[in-house]
Amino acid sequence: MKEFLFAVLAMTGMSTMLPDAAAEQPVKVYILAGQSNMEGQAKIETFDYIGDDPATAPMLEEMRSADGSPRVCKNVWISYLTGRDNGEGIGKLTAGYGARRNPKEDGGKIGPEFTFGLTMEKAAKAPVLIIKTAWGGKSLHTDFRPPSAGPYQFSEQQLSNLKKRNKDIEKVKTDKAAATGHYYRLMIQHVKHVLGDIRRVYPKYEKEQGYEIAGFVWFQGWNDMVDSGVYPDRAKPGGYDNYSKWMAQFIRDVRKDLSAPDMKFVIGVMGVGGPLEKYENKYYQAIHGNYRAAMAAPAELPEFKGNVVAVQTAPCWDQPLAAIESKFGKIRQMGHFLRIKHKDHANKGGNMTRKEQQAYLKKYRAEVISAEDEKRWKRGASNAGYHYLGCAKTMALIGKAFAEALLDQEGEN
Repeated sequence: MKEFLFAVLAMTGMSTMLPDAAAEQPVKVYILAGQSNMEGQAKIETFDYIGDDPATAPMLEEMRSADGSPRVCKNVWISYLTGRDNGEGIGKLTAGYGARRNPKEDGGKIGPEFTFGLTMEKAAKAPVLIIKTAWGGKSLHTDFRPPSAGPYQFSEQQLSNLKKRNKDIEKVKTDKAAATGHYYRLMIQHVKHVLGDIRRVYPKYEKEQGYEIAGFVWFQGWNDMVDSGVYPDRAKPGGYDNYSKWMAQFIRDVRKDLSAPDMKFVIGVMGVGGPLEKYENKYYQAIHGNYRAAMAAPAELPEFKGNVVAVQTAPCWDQPLAAIESKFGKIRQMGHFLRIKHKDHANKGGNMTRKEQQAYLKKYRAEVISAEDEKRWKRGASNAGYHYLGCAKTMALIGKAFAEALLDQEGEN
């Protein structure tokens, strides 16, 4: 009967892919890991902003069903480990698998996983399983430290600073040892747990069809970038060389621990702040530039040629929203000056009442933030700058870029 149906489909010029044919293929497994931006802080309410730009409007159409609700993938499933108590959310991929207060419940946000999965679903002829592990505020130097990097080593300067603060050095070292690599181990354990019983997440899975670990995406970095204790020379060229070393060790260790020696790998390079040439602050420009270079460096190692790629996320940064955020920064600064009796501002004499300060600040805001700014901000932003402004347009572009980078690697091999 199946042979007859294939013949009929071939004669009519229709696709020869049977409805359940995809389910017979080995499951394509993709692992997404990192910290708060891999969690994803973009609220679903900012989806409409994607449609305001003709360049991204078609992407929004793919993200929504005919009734305007977030699309639910037919052939992509996800297991998402997150939260303080390391809870898991599972199901067909849709919006809501971003940052979650309760790991088991829709958080109303997206990270890169949504458009990553949508892109993979279009490209794959097989079922797709995403295993996502992400926790906010985590570092590579400690929390995700790979086993081959060895124990965390305090510098003499760090120890000296701890002594000055009257810290119990031995306790600090003990606590650090316990924290070192903790989230790396949780990540590996969870991936193995999911792969040990795929049907728990993807109910149609049959053991005979098997699976392929098709790629890994790493999107982390803020906690390392801002850590002057671990990276004391971060404003100088080479100041983040240790990050590059640990990132390379991370890739090797993940491949070893998952028995996937040739697994494709994407390093999502931090792009908060956007293109470096747009920076006004030269100090931050140097730090961010050095850090981005260090993140991307492992992809240039000969051993990783063809199976590790660095994806720059700065081009996905929303410059119009960032300009408005800068204006809000000026308002916050003015509020600070009004409270501290600043000689160059309205309360230079220190006589303004709290009510007068509030009235002045309200007037100042109206002068700085236009009605158009207010409208754009409400449509496009839902979080702080270090979370890419909580902009769904940005997260959608990033997720799509990650998926395309893995697909490009597949096409080259």
